[in-house]
Amino acid sequence: MAKVKYFYDPRTLSYRKIERTWQHRMRDMGVFVLSSAMFAFVFYVIADNLIDSPKEKRLKRELDNMALQYDIMNERMNQIGNVLADMQYRDDNIYRVIFEADPIPSEIRKAGFGGANRYKNMEGFTNSDLIIDTRKNLDILTKQTYVQSKSFDEVLELAKNKDKMLQSIPAIQPVANTDLRRMASGFGYRIHPIYKVRKLHTGMDFSAPIGTPIYATGDGKVIHDRGSDKVGGHGYGRYVVIDHGYGYKTLYGHMSKISVKYGTSVKRGDVIGYVGNTGASTAPHLHYEVIKNGNKINPINFYYNDLTPEEYELMLQLSASSNQSFD
Repeated sequence: MAKVKYFYDPRTLSYRKIERTWQHRMRDMGVFVLSSAMFAFVFYVIADNLIDSPKEKRLKRELDNMALQYDIMNERMNQIGNVLADMQYRDDNIYRVIFEADPIPSEIRKAGFGGANRYKNMEGFTNSDLIIDTRKNLDILTKQTYVQSKSFDEVLELAKNKDKMLQSIPAIQPVANTDLRRMASGFGYRIHPIYKVRKLHTGMDFSAPIGTPIYATGDGKVIHDRGSDKVGGHGYGRYVVIDHGYGYKTLYGHMSKISVKYGTSVKRGDVIGYVGNTGASTAPHLHYEVIKNGNKINPINFYYNDLTPEEYELMLQLSASSNQSFD
């Protein structure tokens, strides 16, 4: 039951009952409703910004866990990248060196991805940068791993053919040279015996009597068996070139006689001809060259099947002598 309210009337000096009209009641109700709504709104704003709902708490836990997992995944990808980099280093500097293979070019290992933006569908999100960086790192690791896998396939094939390669690479002296005194001139700049000027001597000269057997220094196929005994022209006189594969060729010059024909397959130690004095030569000898990937290199490094360490040291001293070559 509503309380009855009175007010004091100074004119009559008495208390009079307050009569509330329906307008007053509507006004009071409106004020109450408006105040309640404003209070509810203020409470909602405060609660929404300061107090998390159970669903929000769950979502925040999931986001925190996702960020943690991303950090763990990126750390593991960095570890995998370090392992892969070590594998690439060993592949280029150990395995491929052993098997005489060229290293994988760095532009192939680190080639990017062409075409349109591969990560456009990942843009526009709160964590887009994190997601895109992670995806890029993963794509790079995937591509480099694929390249490394193909490289190991190639190294495996080289390993399977290792015996054949070892038989093919030049590894003995081309003439019998038990006392090493037949090595007359080495690789390097020497005085040319005919022109009397310093000139690069691109092989090694082994002095020996005419008719001394000349041996193939590795397995291969004869790709040249011609020449002339006249001075001038090519200068090598009668000479033979053997292709050993794996980028190696050997040349044998100034022969008196050739005992193999073009296209003949030879084994290491087979007699391919005999020492002579043909072409631009001043004395009976064999001019011997080793050619790797088109470049003439020092044959001194290819006698490991014949020489002990002490004999190899002596051969180095003899080949380094700045004497006059025979051709």
